[in-house]
Amino acid sequence: MNVSAGDQKYPHRLLLALVVVAFGAAFYKVAHRPGPASFQVRAYHASGAEAQRSGNTRPEFRTDFVSTQQNISTHAASLVELGDGRIRAFWFAGSREGAPDVVIRTAVFDPAKNTWSPERSIVNRIDTEHALLRYVKKIGNPVAQLAPDGKLWLYYVTVSLGGWAGSSITAVASTDDGTTWGKPRRLITSPFINISTLIKGTPFMYGDGTMGLPVYHEFIGKFGELLRIGGNGNIIAKQRLSYGKSTLQPVVLITGPEHALVLMRRSGNSPKRVISTMTDDAGQHWSASRPTSLANPDAAISGVVLPDGKMLVVLNNIEDGRAALSLVVSADGGATWKTVYQLEDQRGQPTDPLHFGEISAELARATDPGIADPSAYAKSAQRNKCVAQHCDYEFSYPYLIRTHSGDFDLVYTWNRSFIKHVRFNRAWLDQRLENYAELH
Repeated sequence: MNVSAGDQKYPHRLLLALVVVAFGAAFYKVAHRPGPASFQVRAYHASGAEAQRSGNTRPEFRTDFVSTQQNISTHAASLVELGDGRIRAFWFAGSREGAPDVVIRTAVFDPAKNTWSPERSIVNRIDTEHALLRYVKKIGNPVAQLAPDGKLWLYYVTVSLGGWAGSSITAVASTDDGTTWGKPRRLITSPFINISTLIKGTPFMYGDGTMGLPVYHEFIGKFGELLRIGGNGNIIAKQRLSYGKSTLQPVVLITGPEHALVLMRRSGNSPKRVISTMTDDAGQHWSASRPTSLANPDAAISGVVLPDGKMLVVLNNIEDGRAALSLVVSADGGATWKTVYQLEDQRGQPTDPLHFGEISAELARATDPGIADPSAYAKSAQRNKCVAQHCDYEFSYPYLIRTHSGDFDLVYTWNRSFIKHVRFNRAWLDQRLENYAELH
């Protein structure tokens, strides 16, 4: 656009022209966006009667660590199932959250061998900065989705100015299951400043092959949103899921082609409860958000829907702190919830550095008996969770998926020092549900 002398004399004309162009682009995008699409309901190969016929009825539950780097800050893991059934994990790690040296790391789990590959870095701040041709101050939360064409998309948060409220989302794609990656590019989620879009929730697919990406906004207001992304990786629609200043990190639980429940992290004061909204028309309209019975200490949640309609959710089901992590189930569409397994619970434990270190070493050994030196894990935890003579236990940011084989894989932050992995099958879950029913 050329700037005339008149525009230089009357800068408000130039500003008005830019606003008109921006609004015109926005209206054009709205007018030409694709029509509504139903949710894709995933099919599984080994659930219910099929699992019984295959003999996969023995309860299985195992734990290990995904990450191995010590004396760094590690957080915000996510998972994606690859086409061959392997599981790839992503997380960020560095000297501290938000530091310039933070990188996105990855490793692959082979279910046939029950082993993780060595971890490696795939994204850093400097390479992202060069690709985007803009200053990048820090990077964070990664999530991934495998597209119908086999392309693996990784989305992560980038900040150029300010804190996390100034975030935007960067996307990078791989055509070989994450061995190599293309050039990062910035998603445009707003026609104006394009800031304050962050990610944490699990992506999902629509029936027409487009992808849904749950995101959230943190600048001035705090609310959930939903992006719809086409096969070329471009955003084709955006929806608001909530309003106000108290909801973050939406998780979409799809129960049918037209039906879904969204659970969101509660930010702020009471009620310290998970917030929900729902749709009965594939997201064309969403109900007013309301608190659920699930406690929430301003912490992330994750969940999946089982083939029989039950909802399985992992969260810090407490009002304060992140010292306990629970596995909960709902059989009535999210109206009521039952805790069926306590994944972690260190409430009431001593918080001085000595006892914290001893307990952390015991927890590390319990997670993986093959660890050669559990005290090294304890030292990493003390580095990240102890200030002076007080330490905090933290088990947070869960990310749960159900694979096509019918098994469950869960990762979460372990004392801000490592990524812990939990794997279990439906037989184990059914056993826990039966035990709970007998006790109640």
